[in-house]
Amino acid sequence: MGRAIWMPVVSGPLAPYASALEHWLTSRGYARGTIGHKLWQLDQLSCWLERQGITAVELTPERVDEFLRARRAAGRVSFVTGGELPLGYLVEAGLLSSPTPVAAEGGPLEELLAGYRSYLLCERGVREQTVVRYEPDVRLFLAGRDGPSGLGQLSASDVSSFLARECPRRSIAGARHLVKVLRSLLRYLHLAGLIPAPLQWAVPAVADLRGRSLPRGLDSTALARLLGSCDRRRTIGRRDAAILLLLARLGLRASEVAGLRLDDVDWRAAEVLIRGKGGRSDRLPLSAEIGEALVSYLRRRPRCESRALFLRTSAPREAIGRSAVSMVVRAACARAGLPPMCAHRLRHTAATQMMRGGASLKEIGEVLRHSQVQTTAIYARVDREALRALAQPWPGGAT
Repeated sequence: MGRAIWMPVVSGPLAPYASALEHWLTSRGYARGTIGHKLWQLDQLSCWLERQGITAVELTPERVDEFLRARRAAGRVSFVTGGELPLGYLVEAGLLSSPTPVAAEGGPLEELLAGYRSYLLCERGVREQTVVRYEPDVRLFLAGRDGPSGLGQLSASDVSSFLARECPRRSIAGARHLVKVLRSLLRYLHLAGLIPAPLQWAVPAVADLRGRSLPRGLDSTALARLLGSCDRRRTIGRRDAAILLLLARLGLRASEVAGLRLDDVDWRAAEVLIRGKGGRSDRLPLSAEIGEALVSYLRRRPRCESRALFLRTSAPREAIGRSAVSMVVRAACARAGLPPMCAHRLRHTAATQMMRGGASLKEIGEVLRHSQVQTTAIYARVDREALRALAQPWPGGAT
């Protein structure tokens, strides 16, 4: 017989919200013991409000700060260190407003950044996560400039000086990212009329050795070891096996796997809807192998309100993120005894296997959803035998 879980009774002005909080936590997969503790925290806040003569509708972020200071002064930190969930629910329920961020110094700069953010999201179809990754480099470039008024004299030499200073401090991948962000920002500044000339053309390409080597796909033996490393007796093993198959067979990006929802799988048509880069949506065929792996996971998938296809293994039961998909690949590599690799390596694997199976570059590009044929052309180098026929004799004969 299982041990009974103590569930506190919330009193005071927040008592009407207790049952809704309990349901909110349950729907996100929290254990009964955790739910009881969070209800106790809500009761502590509610009792304090009652002692202060404060009603529920008078609860504000400032009142919460006052409550936390009182607990710290009394040497009680249980709410201070773990009260985010009750407060998060009160914000979602509309009872408590989110703390208003203090406006950063340099208001014009923040306005410029807000306009650039809106441009990326609304006009360029860039994802929110990508915008977040762009912002640090944008702030670095704009540092010391007085918002829009300080950009009128921006010149190509300023752009070159900035890149000459920053690129040597970064890896090749970091420099390529900086260049991409800077081109995007300069394009926006010109379109918004903040700079007179389209200075994105003054941003040079980053010299590297990419494109001079063969795509790094896994061979069939290594791929089989990777896929076989998942313990399908466990829910997490079934989930990870389905993720690895989507990466290795359909060549999905990590963000695309993380973004899949239950409604994206059309079982009758044997298709899956993929939301890719730039707001692009495509339907890809769902093979029997992938379909069986998904069914196996869905039979054990935790019940919750989230419509995400792949969920976190611990509460809150929410969609996994892009980084979690990469962690799935790294963990599988460790189990299979393979060197650690990123999720994108399996995208290369899918393309190289299609090439070796006789697929044309056009067909590979359609599966990988490349916007340019030049991107797919790198996989033409995988066929070594075909390339050997094109090789010219070495002058002077073989040595």
